[in-house]
Amino acid sequence: MPLTNNRDDISRAMIKLIKDGNMDSLKKAVHELEPAEVAAQYRRLPRKRHTLFLEILETDTLIQMLGFLTRNEQLRALELVGPARATELLDKMKSEDLSYLLSDLPDKQVEKLIAEMRQEEKRNIRQQRKFPKNSAGRIMTTRYVWVHQSYSVGKAVEKLKHYEAFAHYLNYIYIINDDKQLVGVLSYRDLLLAEEDTCVKDIMEMSIAKVHDTTDQGEVAKLIGRFDFVSLPVVNENNILVGIIRADEVLDIVVREANKDIEMLFASGKSIDFHTPALTAAYRRLPWLILLLFIGLVSGSIISRFEETLEAVVALAFFMPMIAGMTGNTGTQSLAVVVRGLVSEDMTMKKSLHLISRELIVGIILGVVCGAVISVIAYVWQGSFTLGLVVGSSLVATLIIGTIAGTVIPLILNKFKVDPAVASGPLITTINDILSLLIYFGIATMFISKLM
Repeated sequence: MPLTNNRDDISRAMIKLIKDGNMDSLKKAVHELEPAEVAAQYRRLPRKRHTLFLEILETDTLIQMLGFLTRNEQLRALELVGPARATELLDKMKSEDLSYLLSDLPDKQVEKLIAEMRQEEKRNIRQQRKFPKNSAGRIMTTRYVWVHQSYSVGKAVEKLKHYEAFAHYLNYIYIINDDKQLVGVLSYRDLLLAEEDTCVKDIMEMSIAKVHDTTDQGEVAKLIGRFDFVSLPVVNENNILVGIIRADEVLDIVVREANKDIEMLFASGKSIDFHTPALTAAYRRLPWLILLLFIGLVSGSIISRFEETLEAVVALAFFMPMIAGMTGNTGTQSLAVVVRGLVSEDMTMKKSLHLISRELIVGIILGVVCGAVISVIAYVWQGSFTLGLVVGSSLVATLIIGTIAGTVIPLILNKFKVDPAVASGPLITTINDILSLLIYFGIATMFISKLM
């Protein structure tokens, strides 16, 4: 297959090799690709070709490719390769990747998948699944190296040589006492630069950043991001070292959570990507849209209640879409600011009040500026000073309320341990539509005699 960076050309060449039964050339072609590209080509192949494609992949390549697939795609690939090879793959997968794969599966399905794995691996998987779903214990790896505080540097280095398979995790060496409690940490660099007969206890760092096995994964991500750690030790309630969490695994979590929040923010449903079938995508979006449809009917009932006002001053209808749209937009903007802040900040009552007061000021500024502009436009367009006053004052009030709604709603949800991303853009927009129409027609009714 000719070397090319064009993904379409690669796909066409691979399909031709498969159709021609030229498996040797296909193996060589795949060997030249990076794992991410192998995963991309796997997705692009017709589903009926997936089994054959997986068969020609070397075990290491297949394991790396699985890391670039979604959970559902991973499970299907394991099903296609058969029980024997699936067991081999699961045995060799990194524990944190395996934890992600199995995290949302029911116990019966997990037990079926791990049935033929080594007893030690099965025991580790079952132990991890005992931790709360979004806890540090679920994503930690038990592949780390510890040394006793009585070890000399030379003895510690000698021990590390026997764990070359853990080289990917050797950023820090964790020091424990007789009770296996974490008492210190030592960087790999400091260990190598120390004299061989020096006791590790004398050169270890005793001020340790650590997390408990029940700590929320979001808190772990904040800690690693704030202090730029490569990895963090995980301890239980007795300060016994039980695992470590690497920064790259936390990054994967942050990306997955960000994707989930974006889906919720725009009410697009969960687990929808480029490869989701149309019927499945529609099914997952429908509940949100049906809910918003019924909420939207409230807007229609509000307009019907002010039918006399609207009939008396038809010009009010010209500004309805603008009032509702502006209010929804400013609410969604505030929502985005709050959701992003909740991810990166520890939200205390003081910070919440500060955020609300700041957004209130923002809403007032936005309302006054936009209200003044639309008042002038309404006056020039319709030749009515009163209409300009009604439209302008309504926009001021609705922008302030919309901004506050977009700020307060996610904060309240967060307070009650509900994912604030469920306060999605469409939901905030719909609520603000209702409020804006009430305010707009309420003010217009107050000045109806001046408008006629």
